[in-house]
Amino acid sequence: MSSHMVLAFARSIIIPCHGKNGPVDLMQRPIFRLIGQGAAWVATFIVLSGFVNSLKPVKLARAGQTEAALTNLATGSFRRSFRLVLPATAATILSCFITQLGAYETAKKSDAYWLYTTSPSPSSSWGTAVEDLVHAIQTTWTYNPGNPYDQPQWALLYLLQGSMFVFTALLVTINLAPRWRVLTLVFLHFWSWNWGIKIGDPMVGVNVFSGVMFAELNASEIPLRFAKWSRLFAPPLVVCSLVLMSYPSQFQDWAPWSEFLTRGFLKIAPANAEQSRFWPTLGAQLLVFTIVMSPHLRRFLSHRWFLWLGKISFPLYLLHGSFMRSVLAWLLFSRQQITEIEEEGQKHMRYPLPGVSTFVVVMPVFFVILFTATHFWAVKVEPYFGVMTKTAEDIMFGKSERSSALPIRKD
Repeated sequence: MSSHMVLAFARSIIIPCHGKNGPVDLMQRPIFRLIGQGAAWVATFIVLSGFVNSLKPVKLARAGQTEAALTNLATGSFRRSFRLVLPATAATILSCFITQLGAYETAKKSDAYWLYTTSPSPSSSWGTAVEDLVHAIQTTWTYNPGNPYDQPQWALLYLLQGSMFVFTALLVTINLAPRWRVLTLVFLHFWSWNWGIKIGDPMVGVNVFSGVMFAELNASEIPLRFAKWSRLFAPPLVVCSLVLMSYPSQFQDWAPWSEFLTRGFLKIAPANAEQSRFWPTLGAQLLVFTIVMSPHLRRFLSHRWFLWLGKISFPLYLLHGSFMRSVLAWLLFSRQQITEIEEEGQKHMRYPLPGVSTFVVVMPVFFVILFTATHFWAVKVEPYFGVMTKTAEDIMFGKSERSSALPIRKD
């Protein structure tokens, strides 16, 4: 969400400085600029996805309960698909409906870059709207995904893809001894640097396999052995990881620190690695590794406010785009007058960005509305998706009392 805020209202943060070796704003400096580093946080989310999806199967496998681990993999892969697709589909339907009501028109006419580039126009009729909705849901889950009603959903295909990588890799290696399973995962991690670019996104394999390795690490005794030194090694590793995650997506040669990392990339990166995502990807992996190794960091992140943010993170991911293009746009531009704005040699009639005082008043109000809505979604709406997933599981896994589609032979 924060990266979309930056793309909408503070695009200067994306570049590391103003021109080659030029002046640097505070929010352009390493760590501070993480507010606009969307790729780094997506990489972190994918690492955590690999970690969470493999945590229980790895624990069962290390306890010698391979049958239970295989059962968990089967049900986990099934549930993961439903728990991604159902909420995303509901969010797309909601966004499509309010699009037809003209809720995004203010955003579409604003001078906020991310708002006007991601705000769809209403369909010509409600019948056409249904066709457009079906197409949007379909393209969310196809190669080179794109959802005109909810642009942030481009990452969902890769999250689902990463989950399937995890389940497949563990299915093949679940009977191996832990050391051989880890060695296989290390091989898959480095191998995925080569073929990752072929599947359309180089972040998936390297991050999910790292997440599985961290789950193996978490289930071992290694973190306990290093626990007493956590206060010494954790802070510098966290700072290092956040600096790597701050690597800009463009104009990397403008600032000395990013130019230094660029030279390092050219020396050590695999052939198919994507430059703009290489360091943020490694930074995300280093951050999660440090958290797994440090009981102090885990205790800090177990605070109830962080747990609450984790609970609403997926609803926030699904809803923030629609709320930014509707509620936030109304709050910011309702008193603005359309004026002529020149951009790249072309003139457009748009609502100009308001002053700082307006942002100071509006943003707290918007965040209260947004977080209230996401909390409501997490508490009241998400359980319905859980019920739907459980019902489908009971039917498709043969747990239901319903008769089968084909008669069962009695002999």
